[in-house]
Amino acid sequence: MKKNWQSHIHRIFISLAILVIIGLIAGSVSWVLVLGLGAYLVWTLIQAIKLHQWLYSPGNKTTPPESHGLWGDLFDGIHTLQKNHNSAQNRLKTMINRVQESANALNDAVIMTDARGAMEWWNKSATYYLGFVQRSDHGQPIYNLIRTPVFKTYFEQKNYDEPIELSSPAKPHITLRFRITLFGEDDRLIIAQDITRVHNLEQMRKDFVSNVSHELRTPLTVISGYLETLSGSSDALSPVWKRALNTMSDQTGRMEQLITDLLLLAKFETIDQRQTQKEISIHSLLTTIKSDAIALSGKQHHRINLTESTNGLFIGDENQLRSAFSNIIFNAVKYTPTEGNIDIHWWFDGDGVHLSVKDSGDGFDPIHIPRLTERFYRADPSRHKETGGSGLGLAIVKHVLRNHDGELEVKSNLGLGSEFICHFPKSRYIEHPPRSNTIRPQTDR
Repeated sequence: MKKNWQSHIHRIFISLAILVIIGLIAGSVSWVLVLGLGAYLVWTLIQAIKLHQWLYSPGNKTTPPESHGLWGDLFDGIHTLQKNHNSAQNRLKTMINRVQESANALNDAVIMTDARGAMEWWNKSATYYLGFVQRSDHGQPIYNLIRTPVFKTYFEQKNYDEPIELSSPAKPHITLRFRITLFGEDDRLIIAQDITRVHNLEQMRKDFVSNVSHELRTPLTVISGYLETLSGSSDALSPVWKRALNTMSDQTGRMEQLITDLLLLAKFETIDQRQTQKEISIHSLLTTIKSDAIALSGKQHHRINLTESTNGLFIGDENQLRSAFSNIIFNAVKYTPTEGNIDIHWWFDGDGVHLSVKDSGDGFDPIHIPRLTERFYRADPSRHKETGGSGLGLAIVKHVLRNHDGELEVKSNLGLGSEFICHFPKSRYIEHPPRSNTIRPQTDR
């Protein structure tokens, strides 16, 4: 039975008193105390040996040694702590096993690594998709097993906002999407998802659009040629036929523009960036686009202002940037009322280099902003019918910016106009000695 420390001290004093009484009766108190304390010391050593054997022997530790008094309470207390520890350890093992079983049941590959990338655990799907071997790969850096420079760069940069897509090192016909999450002291939880089917469907879509666009271009060219021939002799036709020819010519032109945009979009999705990017002058590019925008404005007399706060060079694909910037600026011209303002601003700051195109048009509800860059999405279909838009312009802009490590920011409100801002990283900008004449805002009416 468990006793408190006061009762043990009380028993010690009673034992000492009994020894003193026996010593008085025997006529030698000191010898009796020595013999009694010696016997107690021997008994204490025996109990300590029992404790040592119980704690460190490889045998059964479930039952504590038999004893009484202070040592008996000590054995019982250690045994209780041992049972509580084993119970907590078993609960923790059960929980870990359940987590591992749940992770093993996932179709996605799950890998845990430390801050240096050494692999600590992975599920069965990781073994299947990535070819990991439990005995030899445990503790190995993961980028030694996924031997792709892109993955190693992605792993070390600690910027995991966007996933990456790579072929499986064990099964090259499988495409995996990798997502990494930081936890603990920069440990990593890596999830690889099989997106082969989605990847193949996307490739089929690209091939279909490209092939159909090419196939449609030839018959449309023939139709357009015959319509142009008929329009040349329209004086001999009745007004009904003239109106029909004009309508067919307009619709043929819209279809040709749609096919051109589809082919351009397919090209930008598959182009090899390393072969097309070089140092270009944004000043010359924007000046040319501005002249084209003035011509497009025509009798609407928009006030188009171009302001450049930097004159450095830009590393990129000039044809792609021309297409993207033209789409944004021409859209501003199309959707801005007569004599409206269009402000074009190119500048550099600590965050990178930027292009802003702001108009004084009708604007649109901000609810449409997240979907503006989707193919054929139209915030106001009636406006596109008036302007003949294909719905692919901003999709082209999105892919161009993605090819140049940039992103598109859109601001708009009904009745307050719109602003489209292209943000590019500083790594794309090259400082250039200032020209002899200071760049000033250019305004044309």
